[in-house]
Amino acid sequence: MKITDIKIRRIFDEGILKAVVSITIDKVFAIHEIKIIDNGEHRFVAMPSRVYDDGSHHDIVHPIGTNARRAIEKIILDAFDSYLATINRDISA
Repeated sequence: MKITDIKIRRIFDEGILKAVVSITIDKVFAIHEIKIIDNGEHRFVAMPSRVYDDGSHHDIVHPIGTNARRAIEKIILDAFDSYLATINRDISA
């Protein structure tokens, strides 16, 4: 499995939600609505989920296993950092 594309869909300046991202896997499978969360202590990736009427959450898509989660999270966060660096460089130019 290889992530072949990452799109930063939306960035948020305030709150713990920092961005919404889409990824493409092996150029054939897309996952949308992946969230980048920064709670002040650390950043992490939250996979798409559904919220039920009782307030509970259920993941719609998620990696199986810690190694897969860490690999996907690293790729997404690195892409987000690169994107922010590009924006900051463009603004200061």
